[in-house]
Amino acid sequence: MNEAKVNDDIVPRIRDYVAGRLGARDVTLELVERIAVGWSHETWLFDAVWRDGSVQRRLGLCLRRDPGNALLRHLSTLETQFKVLQCLEHTALPTPKPYWYESDTSILDAPFLVMEKVAGTCPSPWGRDGRAFYAAAAKRGVLPNSFTRTLATLHTLDWRAAGLGFLGIPAPGKSFAQREIAKWRELIAVSEHPPEPILTDLIGWLEENAPPTDRVCLVHGAYRTGNLLIHGDRVSAVLDWELQVLGDPLYDVAYVLSDLNREGTPLLSNLVDRDAFFRDYEGATGIAIDENVCRYYNALYAMRSVAFWMSASGLYASGMSNDIRLARTAYSVPDVLDRAAKELGY
Repeated sequence: MNEAKVNDDIVPRIRDYVAGRLGARDVTLELVERIAVGWSHETWLFDAVWRDGSVQRRLGLCLRRDPGNALLRHLSTLETQFKVLQCLEHTALPTPKPYWYESDTSILDAPFLVMEKVAGTCPSPWGRDGRAFYAAAAKRGVLPNSFTRTLATLHTLDWRAAGLGFLGIPAPGKSFAQREIAKWRELIAVSEHPPEPILTDLIGWLEENAPPTDRVCLVHGAYRTGNLLIHGDRVSAVLDWELQVLGDPLYDVAYVLSDLNREGTPLLSNLVDRDAFFRDYEGATGIAIDENVCRYYNALYAMRSVAFWMSASGLYASGMSNDIRLARTAYSVPDVLDRAAKELGY
C-alpha cells in the first residue's frame, strides 16, 4: 500500500520512530493499513523492513494510538494495556509481544504503544461473513476447543507471579461485583445521559444481589470471538486488553454464555456448543460454573452495555467524535434496557 494514500503525515513519523527504536537506517514500512476495528483506539498494522548488512530484516508491528476522544477513555489507558501485555508475555496465554510505549505526545501527537503483529485473522461475529467463518470452524471442531482452552489458560495463570497485582485485588466477599457496579455507574454519570428508570431499577437490583466470591483470577472482561486472533483454526492471540480486572472468573464465563454475543445460533460466541464448553472449561480449570451467578453477571453486563452506549452516543452528540458508528449506539440503549426489564420480571 502506498504510504501517501494511507496518511501523508503520520506514516513517515511512525517510520522515523520505528527506525530510531530499531537503530536501523533506511527503514521502510510495507503493508501499511489502518484497520477499522474497535472503538477505543486507532490501530495501524505494518511491516518494518530494513537491511542488516547483506540480510533483509522484516518485523510485523501493530501500533495503537489514543485519539483522546475514545470510548472507555476514562477507564482504559494504553499505558495500562502495555503493562498488562508485558506481564503476560512470559505466560502460557497467547498475546502480542509488547515492544514500546510512549507518553510523549510530540512524537505522534498522542500516547501510543507498539506491539507484535501476530499472524491470524479476526472475523467480526456480527457480520454475515464472520458468522459463516465461525459456523464452518464449529463444524471442524478444532477452534471451539481452542477457544475454551485459551479461556481456561487465562483463568488459571499465576497472576501474582506475572506481576498483575497492580490491577487491584478485590477483597473477599462482594467487593468484586460492587467495584464493577461503581465503575459503570461512573461512566454513566460522565455521559450526562438523562435518567432511565429501568436502569435505576437494574442498578438497585445489582447492588442488592451482589454475589460473594473468594476466587480471584485475571478476567479479560470481553472474551469472545471478535476479540481473538485466529490462525490455523486455533487462537493465536487474545486481543483488546481494555476491560481486564482481577476478580471472579465467572464474570468471563457469563459473557461467553450471554445471548448478546450470538445471533441466531445456539452456539456460544457463534462457535462453541454449550455442553462442550461446560465440560471442557470445568475439566481444564476445576471451576464449577454456577449458572445463578452467571445470570447475575449477565445483568451486570446489561448495565455495562448501557454505560458503553450512553458514553458512545454522547461522544457523537457532543461533537467530540465524528464516528457515525457511535451515533447509532443510541438505538441500542432501549433494546438492552428492554432485555433487562424482562430479566427483572417486568
